[in-house]
Amino acid sequence: MPSILGRAMIPADNILLLLVLAAASSLIVRVVRNSVPLPLIQIGLGIIAALAGISIGLRPDLFMLVFMPPLLFADAFRMPLREFHELRGTIFFLAFGLVVFSTVLCGYAIHWLIPALDLPCCFALSAALSPTDTVAVTGLLAGRRVPERMLHVLSGEALFNDASGLVCFRFATAAAMTGEFSYRQAFGDFLLVAFGGLAVGALIAYVSARINRILLRRGFNDPPLQITLMILLPFVTYIVAEHLRCSGILAAVSACMVIKMMGMLEETDTATRLQATTIWGMVTYIFNALIFLLLGLQMPALMRSGVAMAHERQVSLLALAGLIAAIYLIMTLLRFVGVWFSILRRWLVARWTHTPFVWPDFLGSVLLTFAGVRGAVTLAAVLSLPAAGSEMGAFPSRDLLITIAAGVIVISLMGAGLFMPLCLRFLPVAGMERHAAEETKARQELLHTAIALIREEKLRGNESHAAAGQEDMVKRDVLDRLEQTYENRLSQIDETPQTSLMGRSVSLRRERLELATRLLLLRAQRDTLHRLFVGRGINDQTEWELQQELDFEEQLLRARVARLPKDIG
Repeated sequence: MPSILGRAMIPADNILLLLVLAAASSLIVRVVRNSVPLPLIQIGLGIIAALAGISIGLRPDLFMLVFMPPLLFADAFRMPLREFHELRGTIFFLAFGLVVFSTVLCGYAIHWLIPALDLPCCFALSAALSPTDTVAVTGLLAGRRVPERMLHVLSGEALFNDASGLVCFRFATAAAMTGEFSYRQAFGDFLLVAFGGLAVGALIAYVSARINRILLRRGFNDPPLQITLMILLPFVTYIVAEHLRCSGILAAVSACMVIKMMGMLEETDTATRLQATTIWGMVTYIFNALIFLLLGLQMPALMRSGVAMAHERQVSLLALAGLIAAIYLIMTLLRFVGVWFSILRRWLVARWTHTPFVWPDFLGSVLLTFAGVRGAVTLAAVLSLPAAGSEMGAFPSRDLLITIAAGVIVISLMGAGLFMPLCLRFLPVAGMERHAAEETKARQELLHTAIALIREEKLRGNESHAAAGQEDMVKRDVLDRLEQTYENRLSQIDETPQTSLMGRSVSLRRERLELATRLLLLRAQRDTLHRLFVGRGINDQTEWELQQELDFEEQLLRARVARLPKDIG
C-alpha cells in the first residue's frame, strides 16, 4: 500500500484539492438540507477522489502531531468546567475504565474468533478500536437536539479515551513485537504516561498563563501575538510531553483546562477574543474536514488490500465481512455493558451518599452506545504498526489488522448515522434546555444590574444638584432613555419559570419574530450603505467601517437565534 505508507509531505496542489473538497462538502450538506451528516459526505468525497486517481498518503506520526493537539484543545475549551466536575466520575470511567475493559475482553474475543492470531496482536487491534472519535460524534450530532448531560459525557469521554486507547495500543504493540508482557509493569507505565501527560500540560499552561499576564501588564496585548501564542500552545505541550515519553494528547487537554481555570482568555482585549473565536472556528472546521477527507481517501486502497489478503489466505470476502461485523458487534455490546456499569456505579454512589438518583432513559444508553464511533485515530494507530522492511521488522498479520480496523470504522460510522437520529427522535425532551434556562436567568441578572446602576446614578445626581443645569438635564435624559431600554428588554424575557406551556411558546415565538425583524432591518441598512457607496456619497473606507458595525450586530443576533430552544409542545 504505497499510497498509504508514503513518507513524502503532501504537495501543495493536494492541499488545495482537499480544501476545495471541504468547501464542496459544506455545499452538499446545504443541498441535501442536513439529511446526511457532514462527516459521511466528506468520507464519500474522499472515496470518490481516490477512485478518480487522487493519492494522498497518511503519515500516522504527522497526523497525530498536526491534527490531534489543536482539535482536542478546542474541544476541551468548549467543555464546561462545571459539567466536567459534575460528570467527572462517569467521564473517567468511560474514558479509562471502559477502554481497558474493552481492550482486554475484546482482545480475548478476537483471539477466540481468529485462533491463529497471537493474543498480543489481538490486544493491539482491540486497543486501536477502543477510542471513540470526538470529531465524528460531533459531526453526526450537529444540528440535532441532544440532552445536554449526554453531550457533555460524550465530549468529555472523547477528550481522554484517545490517550488511554493509544497508551494501551503502545503496550500491546510492544508485547507483540518483543513477546514479553507484564500486567503489573503495563499498569505502572500506564499511570506514568497518563499522569505525566496531565502534569506536563498543566505545568506548561500555567507557565504560559503567567508569562502572558506579564506581557499584558507591560502593554503587549497585540491580538495577532496573543492568538499566535494560543495556537502554538497545544503543539508545544504535545511535543514536549511526547519527548518525555508521556501522553501528548492528555497534555494538550490538561493545558486547555488550566488555561480556562486561570482565565487567560478573559484577561485579553475584546478584539483578541473576537478574532480568536473566528480563527479557532476556521481551524477546527478545516481540520475536521481534512480528517474525514483523508479517511475517505485511504478507504479504496484499504479495501483493495483486504480483498488481496483474503485471496492470499484463501478466505472468502463474505467470511471476512462477517468477521468484521462480528468484531463490531462485540465492541458495541461491550460498550453497552460498560455504559450500564457506569450507570450502576452512579446508583451505588447515590445510595452510599444518600443523594437522589434518577434512572436514565433506556434509549439514552443506546444512544451512548452507538455514539462510540471509530474514526481517524483508530486508522492512524493501525497504520503506525511496523511494516515489512522497517527497522523493527514487520508486525505480525499487519494487513489483516488494518483491514479489520478499516471495516469497523466504516460500519461504526454507518451504524451511528442510522441509529443515533432514531434514538434522538424518541428521546424525551426533558433535560435538554438547562443551558437555555440558565442563559435566560443570567440575562435577567445582567439587566437588573444595569437598571440598578442607572437608578443609583440618577439618585446620586439628584442629591448632588438641587438645581439641575443644562448638562445635568442632558445626563438625566440619557439615563432615562437607557433605563427604559433595559426595562423593555427585561419585559421581553419570561421571568416566571412556572409559566404555562402556552405562555412560554408565545414568548418564544415573540423573540423569534423580533430577531427575524432585526435581521431584516440589518439587511435593509446594508442595501442603503451599498447605494451610498455606489453613488459616491461615501468612500470605501467609510463603508467598510460601518459594515463592520453591522457585522458585529448581526453576529450577535445570529448567535441568539442559534441558542434559541426548539418549539415547545
